Amino acid sequence: MKMLERPSDFFTPDEIDFLRTPNDGRVWLSIIHCWAIIGGTWVVVALWTNPLTIVMGVVIIGARQLGLAVLSHDGAHFTLFTNRALNDWASEWLLSRPLTGGSIHAYRKYHLQHHAYTQQEEDPDLHLSQPFPISSQSFKRKVVRDLTGQTGWKQYGSTIKNAFAGDTWVTAARLGLHKLGPNILINLVFLLGFSLAGVWYLYFVLWWLPALTWNRFITRIRNIGEHAAVPDDDDRLHNTRTIEAGWWERASIAPYGVNFHLEHHLIVNCPYYKLCSAHEMLLAKGLRGRMEVQSDYASMLRVAVPVS
Repeated sequence: MKMLERPSDFFTPDEIDFLRTPNDGRVWLSIIHCWAIIGGTWVVVALWTNPLTIVMGVVIIGARQLGLAVLSHDGAHFTLFTNRALNDWASEWLLSRPLTGGSIHAYRKYHLQHHAYTQQEEDPDLHLSQPFPISSQSFKRKVVRDLTGQTGWKQYGSTIKNAFAGDTWVTAARLGLHKLGPNILINLVFLLGFSLAGVWYLYFVLWWLPALTWNRFITRIRNIGEHAAVPDDDDRLHNTRTIEAGWWERASIAPYGVNFHLEHHLIVNCPYYKLCSAHEMLLAKGLRGRMEVQSDYASMLRVAVPVS
């Protein structure tokens, strides 16, 4: 393994100071923005319920569910809020628990190990990238499982099953409610809101259907894009990938700067909304030729999933 560079090998002290300085107001706007899109989509589809609006709703909400996870990931790096208690509270209660997430602490410990050992044997996420490149047939099978809900059913089902595991029904219920009780209450509030609007069934169509399908598909695409089939596992500019996504990709696949993954690995405590600035700084230094960058997700997939 080569000696890994430090942020100061790529950025000046002033640039590092700028990139590491969070803006609490910007974060509140991001959280409000994410939930406003979800809520607005619920309202639009409830008022004009038809196959087209439902499909669009599933895509939009699935992408914003990933957006909640991306913002929570920033919380794991303490880049949401300057106050660490607020940072962790927001990560848990505003971003993670509306689905099946919980406290940020366990994820933080796991995820920081990924940053310490990126693409090395000790990397806990290595299994996500190690199989690549894969055949187009294998990729198509995975996409079918994602979009038909099989992947989501397996993953969310496993989370719920593990939460309610115990030697007796009483123990299982106690442990499960301790872990997921708040999540269940939040979702009951969502269901109540849809019911009061006379469209109770849209809770399942516009919350769990996106979670089980589109969200799982784009989460897979995001995982592939970040580290799969990278040129050099031991080079910080080549063991992680940035994708210069267009506006429609940012809206439907890669919300809140998640496509700037190389920059995130170079300076891990850079808030998501400054990763684009970090990217522009690197390009201004003439480093593009040394970086693993793809112009869009289709180009990335041609590398990770070559036609066989």
